[in-house]
Amino acid sequence: MIIAGAGSGKTRVITYRVAHLIRSGVDSFNILVLTFTNKAAREMRERINHICGPEAKNIWMGTFHSVFAKLLRVEADKIGYPNNFTIYDTDDSKSVLRAILKEMQLDDKLYSVNFVLNRISAAKNNLVGWQEYQNNEQIQADDFSSGRGMLGKIYETYAQRCYRAGAMDFDDLLFKTNELLKKHPEVLNKYQQKFKYLMVDEYQDTNFSQYLIVKRLAAVNENICVVGDDAQSIYAFRGANIQNILNFEKDYPDLKIFKLEQNYRSTQNIVNVANSVIANNKEQLKKNVFSEKETGDKIKVMRAFSDNEEGKLVADAIMQQRSTNGLKWHDFAILYRTNAQSRSMEEALRKNGIPYKIYGGLSFYQRKEIKDLIAYFRLTFNPNDEEALKRVINYPKRGIGDTTVDRIIVAADKNSITPFEVIIEANRYIEKAPASLHAFAAMIQSFQVITKNQSAYEAALHIAQHSGLLKDLYEDKSIEGLNRYENIQELLNGIKEFSEREDIEEKGLDVFMQDVALLTNDDKDKDKDADTVSLMTIHSSKGLEFPQVHIVGLEENLFPSQMSLNSRSDLEEERRLFYVAITRAEYKLTISYATSRFKFGTLISCEPSRFLDEIDAKYLELDFTAKPVSSGSFDDERNAWSRKADTFSKPKAATAPPVKTTSILAKAHVPSPDFKPSDTSNLQVGMQVEHERFGFGKVLTLEGNKPDIKATIFFKEIGQKQLLLKFAKLSIISGVE
Repeated sequence: MIIAGAGSGKTRVITYRVAHLIRSGVDSFNILVLTFTNKAAREMRERINHICGPEAKNIWMGTFHSVFAKLLRVEADKIGYPNNFTIYDTDDSKSVLRAILKEMQLDDKLYSVNFVLNRISAAKNNLVGWQEYQNNEQIQADDFSSGRGMLGKIYETYAQRCYRAGAMDFDDLLFKTNELLKKHPEVLNKYQQKFKYLMVDEYQDTNFSQYLIVKRLAAVNENICVVGDDAQSIYAFRGANIQNILNFEKDYPDLKIFKLEQNYRSTQNIVNVANSVIANNKEQLKKNVFSEKETGDKIKVMRAFSDNEEGKLVADAIMQQRSTNGLKWHDFAILYRTNAQSRSMEEALRKNGIPYKIYGGLSFYQRKEIKDLIAYFRLTFNPNDEEALKRVINYPKRGIGDTTVDRIIVAADKNSITPFEVIIEANRYIEKAPASLHAFAAMIQSFQVITKNQSAYEAALHIAQHSGLLKDLYEDKSIEGLNRYENIQELLNGIKEFSEREDIEEKGLDVFMQDVALLTNDDKDKDKDADTVSLMTIHSSKGLEFPQVHIVGLEENLFPSQMSLNSRSDLEEERRLFYVAITRAEYKLTISYATSRFKFGTLISCEPSRFLDEIDAKYLELDFTAKPVSSGSFDDERNAWSRKADTFSKPKAATAPPVKTTSILAKAHVPSPDFKPSDTSNLQVGMQVEHERFGFGKVLTLEGNKPDIKATIFFKEIGQKQLLLKFAKLSIISGVE
């Protein structure tokens, strides 16, 4: 077991270990390397290829999902699946579940699709099939007590629907691999003999299902090497179990442990701050992470009065650091606990003309037009794919309405066949079947012939053209239509590049489709080298590094999250998340928090995060240039920080210019005796208004559509504010001046 601290060169160690095995005479066909991202696997393969040459191509290397999807392509028939099974993404799974909930006439608020899918996913990751789910008294009791007693039946129907469609969702790729290895000892033995050398990256992030697959494959030779850092285990919400790495020695008593403790990424101060925080966790493998780089700047803590002001402070600091030190925009990253926090950051960056990119937004392969064309590809290779069929059967429009589709589904259920088989013999199963059904079936069958004889690009272009999709998008001359058409062209360009790659032998459209289905977010970002500030959640930042990092929103109930305060294990996961955020920084780290923040339209006061108190004060520098006026709990917060500041060395000059606060506490407004919120549906620019707390003001601009109209109002006491009218509670005093 290699315990690799942050920035310790983990990828390099794995690469050289694999290269050493090959140089020592180990057959590369006998090596299995499992990673958590395609990016990590690709980087390792490139490095190994550079050291060892073409031998690297023979290694089974990739994410858990991609490696075991490859294995299932060979062995799926043993558990009743076709070898050309479809891989459903999250949207496909949700679509199936929506149809099931509708058929079962269940309340989609009580049985929300996200909740149901997460419940099924958690069950699969713990290797609980629908039969075990329904027979487990504790699970059933939990479901019934929450008023969701039909979850077991939904799970059963979903599993059967996927099976009938010859489809597996992402969780199935591991769930079905476990089923295969458990029920077919000859298959397990085959792969135990093949994979004589196992390596697992990011072992702290494995769930029960992944743990069991690895344990089974390694059982004969016990030649297994895992690499990870318990201090960076941050995926419990996805089922990751930190106990897998903490208890690894119990599974393999003759284990050898190696610790990579030198951080080559960050300055000494940043490493010391990370160590002082993570030391508060009880459950951990002890290690002494250190850095031999320069001491570096102290970690700056900035306080803002509001989240908008926090955004302005961060934007100003980035502007100043960039101009002072000659940096690029891509040298900066802003990390936050939740996606919702990006709004105030984006607003401030836009106002300053700072280019930025949000990671984890809508990816290329999630766009409608891309999913539409890919659905045609999927249907070509697997006509039983019900979700793909429903997506494209009437797109572009060909006179096959929802009623006809419903009749097809009913006929398929009644006769225990697939919907596509119904379509092929539509006149037999459907009364007065439209002729367009026969034409649709013939088209898909012609696509199947094309894909057998043409390259991936030629086949894809043929399908895009002859399905009518390309023509439909081309004829839409709106800006959105042009963008959609360009996106399809970009997809075809990508398939063209794939067809011309020299490092792979199989270049059919079906192979490209599998690659697409298994892409992770880090593979979907096309413009990786653009000079932009990076905005992302801390979860998305794992594995990345930046010269300068801003961690924002260090407030109680936000970070740590309010959801994590019920148990020590949850709180320790939040602390590990903070540790990950800190260790993304190479040279300069800035932490900020706001003393008030809007939540669901209401301004709430916030306390600094407990994690700030856990940092040794000697590594910190306070920058409180934006000072809220004393009031209640803010006094306690300021005094606590003043006491902490007393132990500091004299702070350096603030890098961010003083910000004029727009504190609502600057001068308390007493509402008029007859104050009563008015109907603002006909509010106009120029009207005089009164707000309960902000006082008297004048409407400057109105933007947006009902019910989400925003008003920009200049208040005499506090200056300009933007308010959402449906929450603002304004009293109209006079008409337009």
